[in-house]
Amino acid sequence: MTGGRDKNADRNAVRSPLGQRLLTSLKKQEMTRPGDRVGVAVSGGADSVALLLLLLELRGKLGIVPSVVHFNHKLRGKASDADEAFVAKLAAKHGLEFHSASVDVAKKAKMERANLEDAARRARYDYFRSLAESGACGRIVVAHTADDQAETVLAHLLRGTGLAGLGGIHPVAGPVVRPLLNVRRSELRRYLRARKQTWREDATNRDMKRMRARIRKKLLSLLEKQFQPAIVEHLSTLAELAREDEADLQGQAELRVLALAKETKGGLRIPARDIAGPRSIPRNLLKENSEDYGIATSSAGVRKRMVRHMIANIKPRAGQLGANHVEMVLELARGGQNGSSLSLPGGVEVRRERDELLFLAVDRTEKTSSHAAPREYEYKIDLARGETEVSVTELGCVFRLRVIDWPLKRGETSRYGAVLDRDRLRLPMVLRNWRPGDRLRPQGHRSTHKLKRLLNEKRVSQWERDGWPVLTSGGVLAWARGFPVAAEFAANERTRAGIVVAEDKQI
Repeated sequence: MTGGRDKNADRNAVRSPLGQRLLTSLKKQEMTRPGDRVGVAVSGGADSVALLLLLLELRGKLGIVPSVVHFNHKLRGKASDADEAFVAKLAAKHGLEFHSASVDVAKKAKMERANLEDAARRARYDYFRSLAESGACGRIVVAHTADDQAETVLAHLLRGTGLAGLGGIHPVAGPVVRPLLNVRRSELRRYLRARKQTWREDATNRDMKRMRARIRKKLLSLLEKQFQPAIVEHLSTLAELAREDEADLQGQAELRVLALAKETKGGLRIPARDIAGPRSIPRNLLKENSEDYGIATSSAGVRKRMVRHMIANIKPRAGQLGANHVEMVLELARGGQNGSSLSLPGGVEVRRERDELLFLAVDRTEKTSSHAAPREYEYKIDLARGETEVSVTELGCVFRLRVIDWPLKRGETSRYGAVLDRDRLRLPMVLRNWRPGDRLRPQGHRSTHKLKRLLNEKRVSQWERDGWPVLTSGGVLAWARGFPVAAEFAANERTRAGIVVAEDKQI
């Protein structure tokens, strides 16, 4: 094969069944656009070499600017370097720009305590994304075939999977496109032989210790010969249908999350009933209330995807969410007690707060609330100068206490809220966290209540009440955040000097 571009390439591509199928695939899914800088991922193997030659034939029709991309995993010593040299020579032969990178994947996997194949895939696709982000290649075309798709679906089935796993390899994933998913590996080899083009063989593809190699050489071969000659095509069709259904269910889930979930500090809040599932209410009664009907008839598949979607949106780090984790969240929504919580992979905690679920991102170094020590603090208050400022680092806020004339500045109550009668207060005055057994009679109440009960009535969750601030006078509660001041300490018409309590966020 001579270097440079074949003058009859475009005409031959239209007449070639394989070239026409590739052209149709690229245009149907809008994988490339005229003017695109397209990097062709070439490992040196038959599939990727064939993809490069086919795209060179079609570049006039597509209007693309191709280049060659190679990633050296350093897994096979000199053989890996020879692959890189082969691909570089192929790029030079066709006058194409050559992008390459190398990573010692074995060392990387060992450091990360990761599966070798998974580490290799992540390193390779990280490089592809970097090329796209830098503008070197707008798209990266990868040579996965129908055989690769069938092997992937079978691998997922053997490990255990759902609808998303049955979808196998996606034709488009970010900047990466895979236009050969409807082409058999054998077709590409026939194409290369007809072109008298050589390729490199990766010995690890024949290593029977690898699950993928066993599926390829033993399982698929057995299925084709003894059960169904078209098994590869059928599995590819199954993957396509699964992706369509998955996209529909995922779209429904995302729309429901958008409509029902509310953003909160560090996460999302959603009514538990919207995750729990159908209620025991007759369908004819539910139809009278369209909102309830929509909640009750939401499929389990949509609700599970809602859980996954919310977790994916807030998790601060990598973590594999399994089907068992999703089911635990559903159980929490269906019958979890108020105050229950779950810790999930990726640094996410799900809490049950009365009739809501709270999905929170938990910092890597932060202990989960179920094991964290309660926030305890105690600060003595000195108002000798008429005002004081207390920075409570445990809460990340500042409390300001100031003496004001009364009733001359009575209007300041609407601005600052809590006002105590200075002359009723007794030393020591202490700002501290609430404790079990604390009691308060807020102004307007006839009797004293446990603060825990008041917090429950105010619907303050156990996490929010951790470190809840109170002010004591001579050991008696005079004020608690969120409540009127204690009746026995409240300013009234006989008050001459008041004490204003104000709270601000710490800067």
